[in-house]
Amino acid sequence: MFLDFVLSHYVSVGVEELDQDKLTPLLRLKYHNSIADAVADLGRPDEIGRVFTGFQKYLYQQQAAA
Repeated sequence: MFLDFVLSHYVSVGVEELDQDKLTPLLRLKYHNSIADAVADLGRPDEIGRVFTGFQKYLYQQQAAA
């Protein structure tokens, strides 16, 4: 899954991998330079961008006390 790929880069490289400017390079890396394959797998570019930025808030969200 693409988000797992992004998270592995986040862990190994650092928080800068979550920058919006990194989305296209990460897609190219994951999908072997084929944005068309990324779109076919993940959906429209605007949806990909929304998911890329949307999931990040959960990385730092504190878990509610059980």
